[in-house]
Amino acid sequence: MEELSRGPARFAEELLRLGVTSAVREMPESTRTAAEAAAALGCDLAQIVKSLIFRSVVGDEAVLVLVSGADRVDESRLARVIGEEVERAAGRFVRDRTGYAIGGVPPVGHTQPLVTYLDEHLLDHALVWAAAGTPRAVFSVKPADLVRITSAKVVAVAAAQVPVAD
Repeated sequence: MEELSRGPARFAEELLRLGVTSAVREMPESTRTAAEAAAALGCDLAQIVKSLIFRSVVGDEAVLVLVSGADRVDESRLARVIGEEVERAAGRFVRDRTGYAIGGVPPVGHTQPLVTYLDEHLLDHALVWAAAGTPRAVFSVKPADLVRITSAKVVAVAAAQVPVAD
């Protein structure tokens, strides 16, 4: 197996520290979007974990939501769960709060601790795939392990299934 580049290698060390033995894979094609990741991995779109950063409007805090690639987050549901209005975070906010760019934000290993929510639909799968620090790096993980390593609160924040368009 080829050696990992610096960012994914650092992320792989973080996974080991957290007790996850899954290998980080750098893909030859982009995995920046859920659809690209599913196509590159040959898995179902629903098995892709989207790591989405929202900003709490009043508190200006970063909120990480882990949701299936087949779903989108219902922001009004998320606001009810956290008790505050939220908005999708801008790219600079995401990088400042996580240390990663949109399209490569992993579920762990951020520059600061994040309150994390995991949508219950991810628990429907034996194995899911998430970003590993760059738009071409991914790793697989059991949903229960994802809950454990992120200390996520399992919630219902997904909206209706997103239709797949080509």
